[in-house]
Amino acid sequence: MTAVAEAIFWIHVGVIAFNVFGLIAIPLGAWRAWTFVRGFWWRALHLGALGVVALQAVLGRACFLTLWESDLTARAGRAASRAPLIETWISRIVFWPFPFWVFTGLYVGVGAYALLLWRLVPPRLPWHPRGQGR
Repeated sequence: MTAVAEAIFWIHVGVIAFNVFGLIAIPLGAWRAWTFVRGFWWRALHLGALGVVALQAVLGRACFLTLWESDLTARAGRAASRAPLIETWISRIVFWPFPFWVFTGLYVGVGAYALLLWRLVPPRLPWHPRGQGR
């Protein structure tokens, strides 16, 4: 159980990194004319991931990855962490000690920003001739 919980933790870190990377890379890539930032499926996955996070927060639910990892850690009987130092620091970065309403506002704001990026830096539509714009 502990190994599965740790795997979920690292998947969670990867999802967070993907989301943060997209929020930075899209406007920077539009400015620098990087073509990958207009890839439709990459952008749809990014917007969808952020949408799931924002929706969970609006519904008053914690992230399902957090819940899953916590449940598996508890089932393994692991209360005190014996995690490597890097995992401990990343955990502190990922899990901030703020009230839930702070996260709800943050996630909704980030979701709105991602929607704005979709509008300002539109992805290439794969079904459009030559994959250009809308």
